[in-house]
Amino acid sequence: MKAIIYTQYGPADVLHLQEVEKPTPKDNEVLIKVHATSVTAGDCNARGFTFVPPGFGFMARLMFGLRKPRQPILGVELSGEIVDVGKDVRRFKKGDQVFGISLKYGAYAEFICMAEDASLVTKPANLTWAEAASIPFGANTALYFLRDMAKLQPGQKILIIGASGCTGVYAVQLAKYYGAEVTGVCSTRNLELVRSLGAKQVIDYTQEDFTQNGQTYDVILDMVPGKSSFAHDQSSLKPNGLYLAGAGGLESIAQMAWTGLTGGKKVIAGVAPDRAEDLFFLKELLEGGKLKPVIDRCYPLEQTAEAHRYADTGHKRGSVIITIAAEE
Repeated sequence: MKAIIYTQYGPADVLHLQEVEKPTPKDNEVLIKVHATSVTAGDCNARGFTFVPPGFGFMARLMFGLRKPRQPILGVELSGEIVDVGKDVRRFKKGDQVFGISLKYGAYAEFICMAEDASLVTKPANLTWAEAASIPFGANTALYFLRDMAKLQPGQKILIIGASGCTGVYAVQLAKYYGAEVTGVCSTRNLELVRSLGAKQVIDYTQEDFTQNGQTYDVILDMVPGKSSFAHDQSSLKPNGLYLAGAGGLESIAQMAWTGLTGGKKVIAGVAPDRAEDLFFLKELLEGGKLKPVIDRCYPLEQTAEAHRYADTGHKRGSVIITIAAEE
């Protein structure tokens, strides 16, 4: 089968197309013909540590391989069709159309094996393969921070930094779904996009520093690595407000521990768990029209390096998709 391989860390040029052996599913696995995948921050980190939060560079290298990658095929998000199942699989059958997250990467290929109990559910019927592949990573992260960590309530005011990014576009929509008053922070070219997703107010960070306008919020979600901080933004939080460090590093973890011991404003950092039940909840929102995909660009598998170059600029709107099998 065809796959995108990398055998050393570095810029997008380390990615190249290669023929590799097609995987065979174990007893508890399904074999998926991948139709679409994406370029997430996780893929960029594993390839060249482009967006690694400050302080985690060495730990990330230990995780992915100190000298060279342990897993030579990237790809976290995917949509595709199940073409074979292991003898113990009960949740899925051949022909099922699915979408999900591969914690072990491997989606930059024509086929991938995933465990039956992985973060994998049937694809929303109203979404294309590309649209389905744009959802799991960003929307799941947004759901974790807003629903589980902030427990966002109707009428609360939330500021979303990086509102046009892979997670931000879904954070805006989910915050509106939960009844919050949303303010998005993004660049000039993305103002109308963020407004169309449900933001009541939109701030152009190239023209205005939101910490200087006197507005305060119950929750601030920061999804831009290395550009902002609790120290800089806390003046915009209400006395008992929450700062969600979605792209935070070691400093944010230390602040979370410290603010947890004191009253008032709190910092919350962490990584969203990958649970099938959360993906199923997102699927229901997608089918009900409460959540919609946002795709910036699509590239064929052969142009994956170019897709990574674009994502490395840090200015993509929503998701950058890699198509592997033709849309039907």
